[in-house]
Amino acid sequence: MSILNADLHCHSIVSDGTLTPEELASRAAANGVELWALTDHDEIGGQHRAAAAAHANGMQYLTGTEISVTFASETVHIVGLGFDPDDAAMLQGLDDTRGGRGARAREMAEQLAKVGIKDAYEGALKFVGNPKLISRTHFARFLVEAGHCKDTSEVFRRYLTEGKPGYVEHRWASLKDAVQWITRAGGVAVIAHPGRYKFSANEEFALFSEFKAHGGRGVEVVTGSHTAAEYVRYAETAKEFGLAASRGSDFHSPGESHTDLGRLPYLPGGLTPVWDLLADRIL
Repeated sequence: MSILNADLHCHSIVSDGTLTPEELASRAAANGVELWALTDHDEIGGQHRAAAAAHANGMQYLTGTEISVTFASETVHIVGLGFDPDDAAMLQGLDDTRGGRGARAREMAEQLAKVGIKDAYEGALKFVGNPKLISRTHFARFLVEAGHCKDTSEVFRRYLTEGKPGYVEHRWASLKDAVQWITRAGGVAVIAHPGRYKFSANEEFALFSEFKAHGGRGVEVVTGSHTAAEYVRYAETAKEFGLAASRGSDFHSPGESHTDLGRLPYLPGGLTPVWDLLADRIL
C-alpha cells in the first residue's frame, strides 16, 4: 500500500490556497492521485464540496484539516484525517482557534505601516476567500502584487517572520486539544512536515512523545518541504515512535508551490501507511 498515490495535504480558497476545492480535485486527479484529502487551515467548511468533487473525478476521499498548535513557543501543524466533518466539538474548537487571526492581522498591518507599507490589511483581504482565516500568506501575496518583493519567498526573507517587520506571534490551540478534537471525531492525528520546525533534538523528541501520549498516530514522512534525507530521517522517526506514515504535497497554488499535487515520491517501504488505519473512513 506504500505505492498508493495518496495526497493528504493541500489547501483551497477556504483557507490560504488559490484554487477552489473542485479545481484542486480536478488537478489532483489529472496528476494521478488515487486517494485525496483537502486540509485547509483550522477550517473544515470545504469538506463536503471536496468529497463530492473527489468522487466526480474518480478518486477516493478522506476528510482533512490542518490545525495550528503552539508547542515550545513554535507554531506546529497537526493534520487531521478521516474525522466526522460535522462533529460539534471539533467545529467549536476550530472556530475558537480561528478567532485570533483578525486581531493578529491588524497588528501585522500596523507593523508594516511603520516601515512604509501602507494599507496592508486591506491589500491582504483582496486575496482572502474566508476573512476569518486571513494569514501571513495573504499578506505575502499583497506585498508581491504591490511590488515590495518579487515573490513570496522574498517576502518571508524580509518580512512576516520572527525578528522582521510584520511578524506577530499568536497562541494557537494546545497540542492536546488538537489531537483530541481529531480523535474524538473519529479521525487520526498526524504531525505535519516535521522537518520545518526549528526544534532542538530534545524539543523534537518532546513533541513526538507528547503527541503520541495524547493519542496522535501519524507523521508526514513524504511532504513537499522535506528533502530526500528527511524522508529517510522521518521514516526512522515513525518506526521509533510506532507512528503511521503520511504523504502530502502541501500544495497551495500553481504559482507558489514547489511540489504539485500527486507529484511526490512514494512512501518508503517498511512503514504503515496512515490510510491503512483509516480504511473504514475512506469515502
